[in-house]
Amino acid sequence: MRAPSEEKSDDSKDSFCEELEQVFDHFPKYHMEILLDFNAKFGRQDIFKPTAWNDSLYQDNNDNGVRTEKLCHIQNPGC
Repeated sequence: MRAPSEEKSDDSKDSFCEELEQVFDHFPKYHMEILLDFNAKFGRQDIFKPTAWNDSLYQDNNDNGVRTEKLCHIQNPGC
């Protein structure tokens, strides 16, 4: 699956996230899931530390970074 770039519509990003959630729902919960979104920029805000730790290259996030972070928390609420 290819993640939509930052300039794509919210509808296309929402559709992608919904499809990705459905894919993840088919995995057993004990398996490690790795999500790569090269269009996402994680900022150095505290909300991104569980996902990007302190190693973010970006000062600020973009919309795709926020969406990826939300998806990670939906799949792993303890994160």
